[in-house]
Amino acid sequence: MKKLLLALAAVSVLAACGKKEEPAPAAAPAAAPAASAPAPEAAALKVAIDPTYEPFTFKTADGKPTGFDVDIANALCEQIKRKCEFVEQVWDSMIPGLNAKKYDVIISSMSITDDRMKEVDFTDKYYNTPSRIVLKKSVKFTDVASIKGKKIGVLKGSTQEKYAMGDLKPAGVVVNSYEAQDQVYLDIKSGRLDGTVADYMEVTGGFLSKPEGANYTLVGPDLKEPKYFGYGAGIALRKGEDKLKGDLSAAIKAIRASGAYKTIADKYFAKYNIDIYGD
Repeated sequence: MKKLLLALAAVSVLAACGKKEEPAPAAAPAAAPAASAPAPEAAALKVAIDPTYEPFTFKTADGKPTGFDVDIANALCEQIKRKCEFVEQVWDSMIPGLNAKKYDVIISSMSITDDRMKEVDFTDKYYNTPSRIVLKKSVKFTDVASIKGKKIGVLKGSTQEKYAMGDLKPAGVVVNSYEAQDQVYLDIKSGRLDGTVADYMEVTGGFLSKPEGANYTLVGPDLKEPKYFGYGAGIALRKGEDKLKGDLSAAIKAIRASGAYKTIADKYFAKYNIDIYGD
């Protein structure tokens, strides 16, 4: 019996020694980190312009928008990392179009006035120039009363129209309003008007410096009363767009500090020896 037990024990030991170990299952490979999604591209900034206002906003021969306002807009868009997309709009419907969300901002020589600030918001100014009366050289001007009966053309919805209606019309001047400033110049050229009231730099660059303006001249003092002409040209935005307003005001400061603003201004106005930024 003892021998039998010893034999069985030996068989058990041999069986145990011959047992094959099963390898542990291989660990699953670590998952590769997920690729980060590219940052979404900022939406284009839709910028309203009235391209009939040389040298601030007009079109090249091939129909592309250009001018001081357009170049400033592109410089500001570069600062805020967005692309400008220009939308043409008739001047007197600029603010209604903005509030109807047809575009994001207006960068088209729009003066910051108390009346406009009731409807829209504005950034800091990006330039400030006076307006002037322009008349035929043959017209003798001493004061507003001296041009009673003369016909003056102005841009509809502009600060110049507001001035003309407030100061010239009560003195007997005939005031005609037009959808675009270039239409004013066409009627001056055809003899239907005796002159205009316009921004000093616009009328100098867009009319007086051209052959058709040879027989016309600036008369009277600079026109810059805030009740008519406001506080300089700014970028109009819908009310409540506080971040965009802050970004664009900061961008105006940045391009002035970097010299980009001066480069653009010199491109259009250096020959006139004027500080377009103004007071």
